[in-house]
Amino acid sequence: MVPITPSALPRAVTSRVGGLLRGLATPDPVTPIGPPNWSGLDAREHAGPAMPPGSPIDRVPLAAELSLDEAAEAYRFLYSTTNQHGAAVSTAALFLPAGDAPEGGWPVIAWAHGTVGLCDDATPSAQPQSERQQFYLGHWLRHGYAVVATDYAGMGTPGLMSYLNGKVEAHNLIDSVQAAGRLGLPLARRWALVGQSQGAGAAMNGARYAAEFGAEYGLDLRGTVATGTPANIERVAQFLRPSFPPIVLPPLTNVYAAYILAGIRDARPDLGIDGLLSDEGRRIVDLSERLSLYDTREAVRGAKISTWVTAPLRTVPGVYDALHAHMGTPTQGYDRPIFLGHGLTDIDVPVASGLSLAAALALHRQPVTLKLYPTDHFGTVYAAADDAAAFLARVMENQE
Repeated sequence: MVPITPSALPRAVTSRVGGLLRGLATPDPVTPIGPPNWSGLDAREHAGPAMPPGSPIDRVPLAAELSLDEAAEAYRFLYSTTNQHGAAVSTAALFLPAGDAPEGGWPVIAWAHGTVGLCDDATPSAQPQSERQQFYLGHWLRHGYAVVATDYAGMGTPGLMSYLNGKVEAHNLIDSVQAAGRLGLPLARRWALVGQSQGAGAAMNGARYAAEFGAEYGLDLRGTVATGTPANIERVAQFLRPSFPPIVLPPLTNVYAAYILAGIRDARPDLGIDGLLSDEGRRIVDLSERLSLYDTREAVRGAKISTWVTAPLRTVPGVYDALHAHMGTPTQGYDRPIFLGHGLTDIDVPVASGLSLAAALALHRQPVTLKLYPTDHFGTVYAAADDAAAFLARVMENQE
């Protein structure tokens, strides 16, 4: 484990460069999905009265085929929260460990999922657990944590899931923990944030804004685990233009670009992003809102995203500030410890992204620990699991 300080960052990197040669790639995790199973709670057209954020609205047992092997109990619940346009609702899954809850209840992990798509069919709590989810969420259950897994507002609920919108995802995460705590189950007020990829950025925003967004909740955040964290992506995205990027990018990178355009187009209609898109760009961005991750990937395989726009994105007044406000990862203002894990052979969120975040956090004297692993984006979840568990065990016991 390497605590990162401004002077320690180069040593942290150079001591692990040899691991690049031993990088381990994981099998392709992007697979077709089947029809969603709403477990009897279909909230796609929910239009109930507005309730204060963090209010539970409904709860049902989660369908057995959607649960985790290690879960003694599993539920799907609907709760009130905030999205990019105001008051909203989201769904979440809740998993309880086996055995008797400790005094005060099970400590809680708020799980922030990675990119699965924007369409309702891909709603995580309505799809079977992937092998990676079975491992990682089961890992936390085995360590004695309850897991609250939000879907994010707009996935299986009205509206569009606002991709990489950090503050919206922060609200969704914090509100999910508050709502779960009001379901009458043995849950503690102590909690932690754990996220991967898109979810790592969400977890970081949740950590930064927990005290503000959850000021009235009485929750006790202890720390954050973030693996494969996207950071400073807006610094590159702003340069999208008909001549950049000049090459064909990997299919998933094309998907992420489509999702970013869909998210900012929906959240900031005043920017007029749609008017900047070519016919092909509008077709792809529209498709990205309706297709699963797998189908979107196949639709953009071999595409040049530079053909999706008719003029440089930077010709839109204020576009960088808008992108930064939408998807930026905060680099200061944290008051709880952070564990960052990143794969050295990650091409989905290149390691430079994670290192730039760690460096900025260190520069601002934030409580961050970084560990690098000789694996790719998806393998980091497996590689970092034990280190992350040891980190959370320490911060959960901290009485400060």
